Amino acid sequence: MFDNLTDRLSNSFKVLQGKHKLSEANIKDAIREVRRALLEADVALEVIKVFLDQVQTKALGLKVNEGLNPSQAFIKLVESELTQIIGGENESLDLKTQPPAVVMVAGLQGAGKTTSIAKLALYLKERENKKVLVVSADVYRPAAIDQLEVLAKQVGVDFYPSTINDKPEKIVASAKKHAQKQFFDVLLVDTAGRLHVDEAMMGEIKALQNKVNPIETLFVVDSMTGQDAAYTAKAFADALPLTGVILTKTDGDARGGAALSVRHITGKPIKFLGVGEKIDALEP
Repeated sequence: MFDNLTDRLSNSFKVLQGKHKLSEANIKDAIREVRRALLEADVALEVIKVFLDQVQTKALGLKVNEGLNPSQAFIKLVESELTQIIGGENESLDLKTQPPAVVMVAGLQGAGKTTSIAKLALYLKERENKKVLVVSADVYRPAAIDQLEVLAKQVGVDFYPSTINDKPEKIVASAKKHAQKQFFDVLLVDTAGRLHVDEAMMGEIKALQNKVNPIETLFVVDSMTGQDAAYTAKAFADALPLTGVILTKTDGDARGGAALSVRHITGKPIKFLGVGEKIDALEP
C-alpha cells in the first residue's frame, strides 16, 4: 500500500543529491517536494502540516553522521517520522478478559464494516483458535442483519439473531449472556452505520458503548476515501474510546494517504488491513 508513497518520497529527495551539507535553503526545497508527495498521496492537510513542521525542525538541527550524505540523512529522518506515525510492529487485539471478550465495530455505511466483522471472525477462529459469536445491533437495516447471518454461515461461526424491533443495548446484552452460557471466547458486535456522520448516530453509538463496555472498539474506514477518511476518523475518535482501526479496500488504494491520516488523527493503531474481496483477505 505504501509503495507508491515511498516512490514519490524518493523522488522528493533528489533535490538534495550532490549537496555536501544540509542548509536551511535545501531543506526548504526538500520539504516542498515531500509536501507535494504527501498531497498526491491524499494525506489530510492537517496531518501534512504537523508532519512537515516536525521534519523541518529536526532537519535544521540534524548533524550528519560520517558515512551519510545529506540526502541519506534526510531520508533517514523522514522514514523515522513516518514510522512514528504508522507505528512499528503490529498491535494485536487485546482479548485478555473474562470471556466473552466483546469487540464492537463502528464505521460509516459502505466502509465494509459488516464484511470486516466476518473476516475478523474467520481470522480469530482459524488463526487464534477462538470460539466466536457475531451479532448485529443495526436495527435500521434488516439487510445488514441478514448479511451478517449469511457471512457468519460462510465463515463457520455462530450468529446471534436480532430484529429491527429490538433496542441495540438489549440485543447486545442478550447476545453477551448467551455467549457466556455457551462458553464463547469472543463476541463481535456490528453497529448501525450511516451514509454520513450525524449527531443522532454518534449519540446512539456512545450510549451502546457505555452500556456494552467492550474491551476493543474498532473503527472501520474505507481507504479509498482519502482525506475524507481522516475527517470521519476524527468524528468517531471524538465520540468513542477507539482502540484500533480496520482499514478496508487497501488493495485498491496504492497511495497510502488514508492510513497516515487516520493513524495520526486517531492516535490508534491500524490493527487490520482489508486486502481484497475474499472472505479471508484480512491482514494484521
